[in-house]
Amino acid sequence: MTPEQAAANAKTGLATIVGAFAESPQTLRRARLLGLSGWAYHVSARAGALGDVRPETVAASIGLIAPEAVIDGWEATAKTSAPMEVATWHLHELCTWGVEQLGGFPRLARLHELVRRVVIAIDYAGLPLFAAWRAMPVPDQAPGAQAAVLLHLLHEHRLGVQLVAVRASGLTPLQAIIAGPEGETGAVAFGWQPPYPPAGPIVRRLMWAESVADALAGQAYAALDLGERVELIGLLESLRHRLKR
Repeated sequence: MTPEQAAANAKTGLATIVGAFAESPQTLRRARLLGLSGWAYHVSARAGALGDVRPETVAASIGLIAPEAVIDGWEATAKTSAPMEVATWHLHELCTWGVEQLGGFPRLARLHELVRRVVIAIDYAGLPLFAAWRAMPVPDQAPGAQAAVLLHLLHEHRLGVQLVAVRASGLTPLQAIIAGPEGETGAVAFGWQPPYPPAGPIVRRLMWAESVADALAGQAYAALDLGERVELIGLLESLRHRLKR
């Protein structure tokens, strides 16, 4: 398994694991306690690590969500909360979730060690959201909390290199969504308004972008040797299936 293949194989597991946290009742309850809509919380919880920046900067950093939708969510949050405070609460909830959901994973220490080495090896040039999140102080030193944060960082890294690769391919963010598996459904979910471009002519370009994203993400996985990369992918799959039960 090459570093690029490891990055490609890790993608689904990371999305599922981080998605399990994002969709948990505790996380959604936090949005309600802060008086935010689910959408405003989603935008500010992810991009609040950037600090007090203009909404256009947030839209540029997130990339794949329609700028108008990002701006609406960011400005709605600013009426009641500082985005950095939302991100800090989100990190706190992530740690709590990690203790509760990951703390009992049989090989947690080994998963933590391997993911930590990959995260440390990441070059964050061109990845503002990853860099901002990696700089956030982690409030809980429990193994489950630490592992949850590292997995979140690795997923944020993948999202960042995906955006870089999409733009390098010549695709717009909307075209990349339309050409992907969710198509127009994904475009609606990400706040894009019709009319939508046809998917057929751009599918091959998205495939090229995916391969570039694997290569970019794979650079960090080179910090592990072949056996360790295989082991990490196996651990991610085991954890993914555990959380889906």
